[in-house]
Amino acid sequence: MSRWLVERRLSQTVSRLATLREELAQVDEQLTVVADEAADHELRALVSETPLASRDAGEARKHADALLRHREHVLSSIQELQQRQDELLDSMSESA
Repeated sequence: MSRWLVERRLSQTVSRLATLREELAQVDEQLTVVADEAADHELRALVSETPLASRDAGEARKHADALLRHREHVLSSIQELQQRQDELLDSMSESA
């Protein structure tokens, strides 16, 4: 692979990594709030013992779980891109 192509791909990878890291920070903030809200709804459901409170708690937990799955996906994408970045850097050093 030519050096300019490696540099181009490396630049794209670095840009995508920065974007994903920003997204991860946002998801972490949201997850803190949503998880606290879910815990609050679960506590209210235990105290009130009403079907409506139980439904609200279940919905809040589903939302928190979905956000957690999204966080795991973002982390996985970051790891893959870091590996790709390492491979591109190795490729650059071999061609130098």
